[in-house]
Amino acid sequence: MKVDLYDILSQIESEKGIKKQVIVKAIEDAMMSAYKKNYGVNANVKINVNISTGEIKIFSRKKAVEDVKDSLLEISLKEAKEINPEIQPEEEVDIKSEPKDFGRIAAQTAKQVIIQRLREAEKEITYAKFKERVGEIITGTVQRMAKGNIYINLGGAEGVLPIREQISTERYAPGDRIKTFIVDIKITAKRPHIILSRTHPNLVKKVFEQEIPEIYEGLVEIKSVARDPGYRSKIAVTSNDSTIDPVGTCVGVRGIRIHAIMHELNGEKIDVVVYDPDPANFIKNALNPAKPISVILNKEEKQAEVIIPDKQLSLAIGKSGQNVRLSAKLTGWRIDIRGEEESKEERKKEVAEKLEAITKPEKVVEKPKEEVPLILTGIDKATIKKLVEAGYKDLDSILEASVEDLTKIKGIGEVTAEIIKVSAESSSE
Repeated sequence: MKVDLYDILSQIESEKGIKKQVIVKAIEDAMMSAYKKNYGVNANVKINVNISTGEIKIFSRKKAVEDVKDSLLEISLKEAKEINPEIQPEEEVDIKSEPKDFGRIAAQTAKQVIIQRLREAEKEITYAKFKERVGEIITGTVQRMAKGNIYINLGGAEGVLPIREQISTERYAPGDRIKTFIVDIKITAKRPHIILSRTHPNLVKKVFEQEIPEIYEGLVEIKSVARDPGYRSKIAVTSNDSTIDPVGTCVGVRGIRIHAIMHELNGEKIDVVVYDPDPANFIKNALNPAKPISVILNKEEKQAEVIIPDKQLSLAIGKSGQNVRLSAKLTGWRIDIRGEEESKEERKKEVAEKLEAITKPEKVVEKPKEEVPLILTGIDKATIKKLVEAGYKDLDSILEASVEDLTKIKGIGEVTAEIIKVSAESSSE
């Protein structure tokens, strides 16, 4: 049996990406199944497919015996010698068969086996192809909707955009082009299950890499991304080249680059901020457009108290807390926003409570006799010793010093410095 096999296999390989050897193996298995369907499952059959000539040969392998008991597996020695004159008893001989001898059911079996094997091969090729692309973005065409999921034609494969990965403000119709992030791929009974996302933070990152050559080339680096899908994202960038402004590079001349990115994300607003290895500075940058006055860090709990001008409180917090929430995600720090006046009142209250505690008679510290020639009401010996060692040996030197000067002494914070000043003023009266 001869067919233009090479041309057929080449066409399938070109269209489906299935190697010729895989198809040939499928044909051989199909012909074997068809033969056994037609002649019996116990038949000993050998299939040979020649890709170059297009010739398919089918052989029934039987043992040469004097007395035939099973015609499927045995042949008389006399008949065997007609095929191979030199054959000896108990040796096997290959008897050529023709596919045209197959019945309708056998032919249908062969067809089903070939189709099934080609589907399996195509499924494996698709899986391998998209497994390598997990973590990338891909553009496809909306094909259909079912049970809230959106099915997307990715060109040779179908991806699914589940409800949980969709942006609530976006609407699509069949035929619409859509850019998504490949989250995962799984093998199912029918086809590979390619899971897509429009909400993943890395979708924003990958769009930046596509639209901004400096990021793709590594001159500008994305350090972190925080996203409220469909509404706003914050992205922290830094430059690996001192001559490049990372934010300006991402925004582009007259905002042309950032507007292109926002268009890809259906109008989602993007805040580009400068990454800083100093957490306090990074937090200040992240809260943009608000301008914090100061940032007090609790490194053990990774919590930051941020003081904001009262007029910018709503700007720092953002609508429904969006700005501070995204800033916290971007920096990895819990952020507590406080107004300037509120902070001052709390500090006054704290100082007052400290003073109240130290002015009680039972807590008055007497002047050290020999150790330290300095009296400060309510200040413990250890702190007085630190003051003396730093050069503040009398009241006048303390009165002349500022709170900032005193905080430069190791172990004396701002609150303690203010109490020292108050105590010194009280003692000088």
